[in-house]
Amino acid sequence: MDATILIVDDVPANRNLLAQTLEPQGCELLLAPDGETALDLAGRAKPDLILLDVMMPGLNGYETCRRLKANEVTRSIPIIFITAQHETPSVVEGFRAGGVDYITKPFQMEEVLARVETHLKISRLTRALQQKNAELEAEMARREKAEDALATADSQLSLISSREAERWGVAGMLGQSGTFAKIVEDIRKAHQAGTIGVLITGESGTGKELIARAIHSGGPRAKGPFIPVNCSAVPRDLAESLFFGHVKGAFSGAHSDQKGYFELAHAGTLFLDEIGEMPAALQPKLLRVLEDRRVTPLGATKEKQVDVRVVAASNVDFQKKIAAGEFRQDLYFRLARFTVVAPPLRERREDIPLLAAHFLKLFAAEMGVKAPALEAGALAVLMNHAFPGNVRELKNVIEGALIESGGKEIRSAHLKLSLATAGTAPQPASASSPTSATTDLPLNLEQAELLLIHRALAQTQGNVSKAADLLGINRAKIYRTLAQAEGSG
Repeated sequence: MDATILIVDDVPANRNLLAQTLEPQGCELLLAPDGETALDLAGRAKPDLILLDVMMPGLNGYETCRRLKANEVTRSIPIIFITAQHETPSVVEGFRAGGVDYITKPFQMEEVLARVETHLKISRLTRALQQKNAELEAEMARREKAEDALATADSQLSLISSREAERWGVAGMLGQSGTFAKIVEDIRKAHQAGTIGVLITGESGTGKELIARAIHSGGPRAKGPFIPVNCSAVPRDLAESLFFGHVKGAFSGAHSDQKGYFELAHAGTLFLDEIGEMPAALQPKLLRVLEDRRVTPLGATKEKQVDVRVVAASNVDFQKKIAAGEFRQDLYFRLARFTVVAPPLRERREDIPLLAAHFLKLFAAEMGVKAPALEAGALAVLMNHAFPGNVRELKNVIEGALIESGGKEIRSAHLKLSLATAGTAPQPASASSPTSATTDLPLNLEQAELLLIHRALAQTQGNVSKAADLLGINRAKIYRTLAQAEGSG
């Protein structure tokens, strides 16, 4: 039976007889000679079932039962009364006190075993059902919260989950550049493609997961689950079990059936981040699931049908991976039926002012202060930085600058940019080399002036006075040009 049972009876012979009957069945037994001892033992040991005598000195069985049921710790423990009284009123009083059954004296051992086993099974099934109900209620609450957030979000925020919007500030989904417009157009195409697989490529920090969430949330599976998995972080020895699930006893430690990522994402989207790092041994199995839409959990003999849209992402060069034999070409073609490129921030510099302002507003709200202004010189420095960490790096720089400034105007001195990558940014003008200042200048005079000012500010670390001296103009000219550019943008 594998259960802990508390036997409460003031007659030692009765306790011993019941113990001799139940102990061979694998039960762990606790013995109590009276109600007070029973209350103490039950509160500390929390047995699976209690056999309780009715007629005892001090607290009788009925009162002991009522106190057990009044205690939150012992309320759910099933209690079987032991009684020599066959009259209906005594039986009814036992049920009213909270008992689930009764056994009459003298004992019939077969009856004792049958009733104990029955109520242990009922108790276990009840606990399992309560746990399932709690899990279901939690899942329903989570989905209702997510649906409410999506319903009240604006047009851009509705593209992604509210949690991602809060922490990323929808940075990957904000912009006004032509490059950003291409991302939005690709996402719309992915929506129209229904359940076709999508591969998102791009450098780290470009917002690939945000794009995946936008594809999910705006598509036909928006009400289904979104299950993100970082393939590079999946333990190799557990990979098959985690992706496809397992049944009880499939391996040491498999104490119950467990759903894999594919089953968890049923009717929704499975996002496989860092897909290029997927173990080679798992790749053919993933390909088969994508083709057949069936999974076979470890240890199972039957397949399970799954309805999942797979969106994958990676920053690797797949052609090199395939040539080196590290990634299957057929799997790549299956994943990349439609491809979305997440561009680096250096290719969408026009979006930097919008993103910086958004991050300032986000982090200022978290700090409980008003979003400060971004000095023109500081913006110029940001515009000329390479941002190898892309939008994620910009977010961290703005957060650090807000802390450095103490919530006041953000100046170039507050920006902690990586010097190691400064060489990859557009080069500033040089006072000793006038030809370098005119390299790649646009033909439009206003744009040329703005570019020269940006380069001078970058070279002087945002010092407007030094930039004005470098260019041979006054500071008012710099402020006026930057203000006009900002107003026209």
